[in-house]
Amino acid sequence: MSAKKEPAARSVWHGFKAFLMRGNVVDLAVAVVIGAAFTNIVNSIVKGIINPLVGAIGTQNLDRYSSCLKAPCSVGADGTVRSGVPILWGSVIGAALTFVITAAVVYFLMVLPMSKYLARAEARRKAREGTQEVIEVTELEVLKEIRDALVARRGAGHDDRT
Repeated sequence: MSAKKEPAARSVWHGFKAFLMRGNVVDLAVAVVIGAAFTNIVNSIVKGIINPLVGAIGTQNLDRYSSCLKAPCSVGADGTVRSGVPILWGSVIGAALTFVITAAVVYFLMVLPMSKYLARAEARRKAREGTQEVIEVTELEVLKEIRDALVARRGAGHDDRT
């Protein structure tokens, strides 16, 4: 009975190893690690640059922008609600800014250059294929000319009756 389970377990293990060794899984793991490191950079930009710019108009911390749905509202320094029903729309704006900055940086520094690179690689591949087709067509034309010349030469010197 255990002999029947071993091949199934072995095939599952081999399938799992094949899954892990695929490029997509490795690329995904690298993307998660880079994304985690990148999050710190974006958060620093929002807290160090965006928040002070917003602070020139109001408070430096976007999380402090809020409205009270049910008075009296009081929120502790640690963010816990003491009374009332506050709507913390400043933190939503901060998260939205973080998302927009992250999306812009990912697009302009990663997606756009990669798509341009892939487009150039595809154009080079098509150019190579086009060149090979032109060479093949040119060789074919040369061979046709040679054939026509041989037929013309044979026709002029010999009577071709076979």
